[in-house]
Amino acid sequence: MRAMGLDYGDRKIGVAVSDSLYMTAQGVTTIYRSRDEFPELGRLIDQYEVTEIILGYPRNMDGSAGPRAQKTASFADQLREEFHLPVYLWDERLSTVAAERFLLEGDVSRKKRKLVIDKLAAVLILQPFLDRRAREKEREKERSEQESFDKDEGQEYNVSNLKKR
Repeated sequence: MRAMGLDYGDRKIGVAVSDSLYMTAQGVTTIYRSRDEFPELGRLIDQYEVTEIILGYPRNMDGSAGPRAQKTASFADQLREEFHLPVYLWDERLSTVAAERFLLEGDVSRKKRKLVIDKLAAVLILQPFLDRRAREKEREKERSEQESFDKDEGQEYNVSNLKKR
């Protein structure tokens, strides 16, 4: 079971998947937009045993949803209908810009940047989703442990009171 991150663009779709522990995101491939994009995505979903899709949602800098976000929301609906998987829209503002900056700092040639930028952008969409989920699980675990501790403390106190009588 893995999560799939998608960077949906006009010409290409960057694809990343999580490891089976939902800890790290790895770039997998770039799919060129065509009528074959859904069969290719389906093959990847099967290959990696994907159980959910995280789709980059390109909000404007002021947080509003522009025309590109509307196209992405429509694509999310198509993904849900085609694959019957949950699809989460994840704010991707500047993910491609961050990917470009990362590759420039790594002194990657322009030719190689073009080959990897979309799947790196997909990684930059998926990884924060995975990190947030891990933080939420950790908080839930801490709450559960605290509730269990509080409950146990109360039981010990009640037992002590009973012995004094």
